[in-house]
Amino acid sequence: MTTSITPILVTKDAERLGAFYRDLLGTTETDRVPPDGPVFYLGIAIGSGSLGLVSDDGAPDGPQRFLVSIEVEDVDAFLPRVEQLGGTVEGPPNDMPWGQRVAHVKDPDGNAVNLTTTTARN
Repeated sequence: MTTSITPILVTKDAERLGAFYRDLLGTTETDRVPPDGPVFYLGIAIGSGSLGLVSDDGAPDGPQRFLVSIEVEDVDAFLPRVEQLGGTVEGPPNDMPWGQRVAHVKDPDGNAVNLTTTTARN
């Protein structure tokens, strides 16, 4: 039986990318390997989920083929911080017919991130 899934982003700079998610979302670092010195792996708690970041100097430049979707309390309130923290806002948030307000942003590596807020329950 599957009990959890942890998406892992490969990046040339896990410290920088970890700081983006930590400072934007107020997350908690759960794992750091090794505990001292240059980081290879960072585990980050995001609500009831988690995200992993792996440092690899050979990681390709630019985004990976991956979309991270993160539920936040108020999409509009998070957007100003995205660019302050090195990310990019792709446009204003939109109200979707399935009951979410969604903003498309990119993290500092260019990975696609949807910040979402549930506006209605189906």
